[in-house]
Amino acid sequence: MTDRSTLQAVSPLDGRYARYTEPLVPYASEQALLGARLEVEVEYLIALSDLDVTPFEIDAEQRTQLRALYEDFDEEDAEIVKRIETTGYKDYSATNHDVKAVEYFVREGLPEGLDVANWIHFGLTSEDANNLAYRLLVKPAVEDVLVPQLRAVRDALVELAQKHRDLPMLARTHGQPATPTTFGKEMAVYASRLGRAIARIERATGDLSGKLAGASGTYAAHHAAYPEVDWPAFAESFVDSLGLEHEPLTTQVNPCDDLQAVFDALRGANNVLLDLDLDMWLYVSDRYLGQEATEGETGSSTMPHKVNPIDFENSEGNLSKANADLVFLGDYVTSSRLQRDLSDSTVKRNIGAAFAHCLIGYEKLQRGLGKVTPNADVMREDLASNPEIIGEAVQTILRREGHGDAYEQVKALTRGQRASLEDFQALFDELDVPDSVREELRTLTPAEYTGLGDELVTEQLR
Repeated sequence: MTDRSTLQAVSPLDGRYARYTEPLVPYASEQALLGARLEVEVEYLIALSDLDVTPFEIDAEQRTQLRALYEDFDEEDAEIVKRIETTGYKDYSATNHDVKAVEYFVREGLPEGLDVANWIHFGLTSEDANNLAYRLLVKPAVEDVLVPQLRAVRDALVELAQKHRDLPMLARTHGQPATPTTFGKEMAVYASRLGRAIARIERATGDLSGKLAGASGTYAAHHAAYPEVDWPAFAESFVDSLGLEHEPLTTQVNPCDDLQAVFDALRGANNVLLDLDLDMWLYVSDRYLGQEATEGETGSSTMPHKVNPIDFENSEGNLSKANADLVFLGDYVTSSRLQRDLSDSTVKRNIGAAFAHCLIGYEKLQRGLGKVTPNADVMREDLASNPEIIGEAVQTILRREGHGDAYEQVKALTRGQRASLEDFQALFDELDVPDSVREELRTLTPAEYTGLGDELVTEQLR
């Protein structure tokens, strides 16, 4: 096998971004997949030994030795499995079959005196081992790597929301000045959305399911050997022991609707963050947000003054790539010609790449959030320069007072033209309203017309 430096990597995931994707190696690498298959084969062999009908037993010490095959599985072991598959090893000719290579590796690792080689992979098809192995990797990859990063993003958003819950900021709808909001409330919206998205991901990973029903999903080989055994019950017990739900009715392949649900849930979270990336980019562009400059960092090769929002841009790019991959994966793995075709085999090997782009996107976004500082003066100046945004409050108060043409009056003053506070004061002077209402209108300012923005942050982000 050729060792390559990160500078020679074909994919940036193992090259430029290798330091970011390292946490996924235990779940997304070829070695990880071999180890997960090994776990399935060993645990299945042990489960078979516990059946009354099978003529062999595995004692406690032998079980420990067998489990060490996958618990201590390392790069050297993985190299042996690959040699069995590709070039041959000892008395084994090259299998050109990765699951069969794992089976032979188990044979090589059997404890002394345990003559059970013919029971390894008994009655199984490769997909029985593979579908379980992938889920043994997908579940912790999502739960232990991706979800904690998503929670860290949410924590950063909560912190920004709480710290700046009462900082007034001009909201824009359709890209135009609308009404005031608070910067904290806008961050709270994203924190809330992301929290719900994380919950959907956790539900999806909790529903991951596996099958162990043989070549056509009928338990035919198992039943032919031991018709007296309740093989569906055995399969359910075994799959449950791996921390997965049992899928009782399948073809040769697990239908993978459960994997699609995970991919869709991740894509939903990514969509929330893509929306956030775009907004943060625009806030930086509008100078609502400043960015801490990193000592020695270059923002532009020709413009020395620039501090670019590269973290949000990198996050956007990686999350967009991840979503494209997740859509493709979800659509592809849920279809199979008749009872089985092998086109999904190579596709599933790219699950880790999709997760890796997710991870890079999350880490870049965290970094971007950690570098921004709201520019309160710019926000307040922008509010002050758009006094027409109090028009909503004016016409609503006038409606309360029975003015049926309130909307039209404010519209005539403000739509398509700039109106100053003085223009509003002149309008208030002409209105037929009690002095108390006139005074109420006079006190309206853009910076203070933020409704319950700060209270919403406090109440909703407890």
